[in-house]
Amino acid sequence: MTQPTPIRRVPGHRPLLLDLFCCGGAATGYHRAGFDVIGVDIVHRPNYPFTFVRADALDPLAALIASGEIARFAAVHTSPPCQARCALTVGTNASQGWGRDHDDLVAPTRELLERTGLPYVIEQPNGRATIRKDLSLCGEMFGLGVLRHRNFELGRWTITRPVHPKHRGYVRGYRHGVYRDGPYVAAYGSGGGKATVPEMQTAMGITWTDVREELTEAIPPAFSEHIGHALHAAVRPVGVAA
Repeated sequence: MTQPTPIRRVPGHRPLLLDLFCCGGAATGYHRAGFDVIGVDIVHRPNYPFTFVRADALDPLAALIASGEIARFAAVHTSPPCQARCALTVGTNASQGWGRDHDDLVAPTRELLERTGLPYVIEQPNGRATIRKDLSLCGEMFGLGVLRHRNFELGRWTITRPVHPKHRGYVRGYRHGVYRDGPYVAAYGSGGGKATVPEMQTAMGITWTDVREELTEAIPPAFSEHIGHALHAAVRPVGVAA
């Protein structure tokens, strides 16, 4: 059996996680699971609840690898821009001629992550993103008011895949001209019965921002808290025998 990658820890300190292309949802979950977090995004995120660096996310990662400073970190979480291959872009938007071209940064992100030698996570929504679906999570698994299906590729570690529970009903709102009520809200876009900002905050368990764009991009912290606890269990401190 392949041994887990040793996690870099300082006795008495929380392990440090790098959160790239960040919005805050993933960071909060990892923090609850026991990590300290540094986030990087090209967009200014004044509401980001932890240490934040404004930069093109892959540039600091490359610099950390080149300098050796990546050794300060225990793991890396990434949420590369997903619009190029997400279900909404390749489905409804494409069929209607809406939207625009988007960058697909999954491959260059993975290339750098492999060079770090660290455990890593690549998060993407349902669609045609070219990632391994090592883990798929749904809001119903955590009793949330959103479904928010997300897929995760895990590098240098593994996790037990939970059973996907049956949904309790529809996502509230219009779809193909038909309105349906249901126990979940649509935490994306606007109009057509989509969730209000307070509804999205409540449904996803997010309190630190009321910016719609940040809410529609974020994953629920419950997702990354689940991943973070498993990451702790999957790796071992440096110097501990296998």
